[in-house]
Amino acid sequence: MPFIGGSPYAMARDIAEGYIIVTHRTFKRMTKAELVQLKFEIERLIISVRAENDPTADPLDVQRRNRKLSRLNSCLRMIQNLLMSKRFR
Repeated sequence: MPFIGGSPYAMARDIAEGYIIVTHRTFKRMTKAELVQLKFEIERLIISVRAENDPTADPLDVQRRNRKLSRLNSCLRMIQNLLMSKRFR
């Protein structure tokens, strides 16, 4: 099973929480369809994290939220670059 955690949503959630450190080798065994599924789940999770109330009173909550968004955005960029590469054309 190529998804760490069992499903694309679980993998995206674990990436956001920092349990999975993503590199290009993480996606080496995935097919194009699996990458598209993971991309969809990451985009969905980014929307839900952004939709949460902005905790401006607590700096630690703001920092935690920004870390999640940063991890998800960097993973999304890696997947987009991989899908645009020669391997999947």
